Amino acid sequence: MIGRLIFALLVVMFFVLQYKLWFDKGSIPRAHALENDLKDIRAKNDEMKRNNARLDADVKDLEKAGEAIEERARSELGMVKKGETLIQVKERATPQPAVPESPKK
Repeated sequence: MIGRLIFALLVVMFFVLQYKLWFDKGSIPRAHALENDLKDIRAKNDEMKRNNARLDADVKDLEKAGEAIEERARSELGMVKKGETLIQVKERATPQPAVPESPKK
């Protein structure tokens, strides 16, 4: 009699554990679903990291381009910032000697 009671208790415990394994919060299907969600999130994270790196490179290029534009405006257009004074030195043009044309045949 005691053997049958122990056997019945073990069977009940087996079914309770099976229930928890397949249908409870920490079940196997739930774990697989969470793993799939984690893969999706990591893929999105990687994509966002690449996008952030691209945007960071664009910002750096624009910062450098801003400096290049400013330098070009200063040298070619003579633009100055507030508080700066521009001094231009013009060189005298020396006349070039005329080169006689060679006779055409």
